[in-house]
Amino acid sequence: MDIATDRGGPGTPLLSLDGLTKHFPIKGGLLGRTVATVRAVDGVAFEVIKGETLGIVGESGCGKSTTARLLMRLLDPDAGKMIFDGEAVGEPRASGLSLRDYRRQVQMVFQDSYASLNPRLPIEDSIAFAPIVHGLSREKANERAREILAAVGLAPAQFARRYPHELSGGQRQRVNIARALALQPRLIILDEPVSALDKSVEAQVLNLLVELKAQFGLTYVFISHDLNVVQFISDRVLVMYLGEVVELGPVDAIYDRPAHPYTRALLASRPSMDPAQRRTVPPLTGDPPNPVNPPSGCRFRTRCTHAEDICAKAKPRAVDIGAGHIAACHMADAGSGHSQAGALA
Repeated sequence: MDIATDRGGPGTPLLSLDGLTKHFPIKGGLLGRTVATVRAVDGVAFEVIKGETLGIVGESGCGKSTTARLLMRLLDPDAGKMIFDGEAVGEPRASGLSLRDYRRQVQMVFQDSYASLNPRLPIEDSIAFAPIVHGLSREKANERAREILAAVGLAPAQFARRYPHELSGGQRQRVNIARALALQPRLIILDEPVSALDKSVEAQVLNLLVELKAQFGLTYVFISHDLNVVQFISDRVLVMYLGEVVELGPVDAIYDRPAHPYTRALLASRPSMDPAQRRTVPPLTGDPPNPVNPPSGCRFRTRCTHAEDICAKAKPRAVDIGAGHIAACHMADAGSGHSQAGALA
């Protein structure tokens, strides 16, 4: 099993997305025709830089998990391009990167640690399964599985022949991380990997992920609804709302100087331990609009206190307000026509 070579230096994009789109049809009527379309991911564009951890946050239903499945190519996009280290992913031409080769270099860890594992297989066999499929002998695959088990903090002699039901939730998630590492990937997509764990185990798994990233030279896409977890582990943060990217930037810029009203509302919703800082009025009210029929212009305008006529008429451009901090808001665009245009620049 060949190990992929790095085609560029550090600081260059490992994965680039442009116009990534996924719509789900809703069938109805006697003939089962398409009566509506859920616009789950709508023209998403961003880059994942080699060696970084990119955090993705947003409310439930904003498109985070669908984006993760598109990145893993568990779903085929309706439109858009994916470039992995300079090669187009899944293109029919011979010059592109096949899905088999892509999936060997990109692995995923899911939220449900138990459902992700085969209950009939010992964990050693679960970890060794993918390397065997990709051409490694069973003996070498089992040897690699035991090495990786030790790397994630599970003694092979004690855990290798156990079944998933014999492990705790935190131990099962360590097994899922080990299974993701078995193919020696370059990018790991982590979809809510610690949300089902209690806080003490969550901290252990987060620290493990930081250690493994340094040990194996990994790049992470870390998806979570927990803003504190994302702040701890991420280098950059991407904020999604209703299938679109509304803000992207370095973690310190996003948390200290949020530019988009939606990002500010998310951060303000975090509970405070200081009684003087506690809110009596929620920073964000109402549910996100129906993704079947999203609002015109800016999709956040129906819940935004700064909304004006221009917000309904025109979709905001993604504007760089400095040091790679990008916000898709009319207030960040000096020429948008909003009364507060340029206030964020």
